[in-house]
Amino acid sequence: MSGKANSLVEMRGVRLSFAEKAILESVDFSLPAREVLVIMGLSGSGKSTLLDLLLGLLKPDAGSILFGGEELTGLSRPKLNAVRKRLGMVFQNSALISSMDVGGNVALPLTELSGKSRDEIRAIVDQKLELVGLQDARGKLPSELSGGMQKRVGLARALSLDPELVLFDEPSAGLDPVNSKIIDELIIQLRDEHKVTSIVVTHEMESAFAVATRMAFLHEGKMILEGTPDEFKNSTNPDVSAFLSSYSAHLPTKE
Repeated sequence: MSGKANSLVEMRGVRLSFAEKAILESVDFSLPAREVLVIMGLSGSGKSTLLDLLLGLLKPDAGSILFGGEELTGLSRPKLNAVRKRLGMVFQNSALISSMDVGGNVALPLTELSGKSRDEIRAIVDQKLELVGLQDARGKLPSELSGGMQKRVGLARALSLDPELVLFDEPSAGLDPVNSKIIDELIIQLRDEHKVTSIVVTHEMESAFAVATRMAFLHEGKMILEGTPDEFKNSTNPDVSAFLSSYSAHLPTKE
């Protein structure tokens, strides 16, 4: 089976188990470039594990993972590291280095991987911090920032190498509604203005419907639905319906 011509990311028949416990079972999906796929599901359904597979931190027991048409599962360490330069990751807890200021955190992938000069790196850091609205925070330590600002620094760092794909693990977790909306707007801006493809793992229903162009639902390790937000809302699958009903107060309504 050949990959779809316009797909940036594909999984085909991906299975993964830990200590004989199935985490993912025959997962299939295809994500075109310049789309935002939101993955939802109950805790323990395998959402974050799927991101680890895309990053190459885990290898599947079976199946195929493609990025830009290239099979990832059998790559050597040097080739996998080259692919990782084309990916950005925004962690749930921001994962900033506490002893390093904001500028240093954002510059880290550039200093480690790019070979660019100090002046070039500084210019890129300034550009990414401006993109997330934190150009005045360059010299501050993470402890001096709010949780929402730390998330934005993490996003700026993820964008430092101009990735084709950005992965978000619970980007709105622990944030108030104002900061959650800022993160949502940045994801949309990346899609619309910078042509960045994103995969977002979240349980925040309002954010999910705000940013998604595609949605997928993981249940007990299986991807039981993938489609548009409207297809998701109108699904008759009982597991999807039960999940949506528990968050019905946060679903957007049609005007």
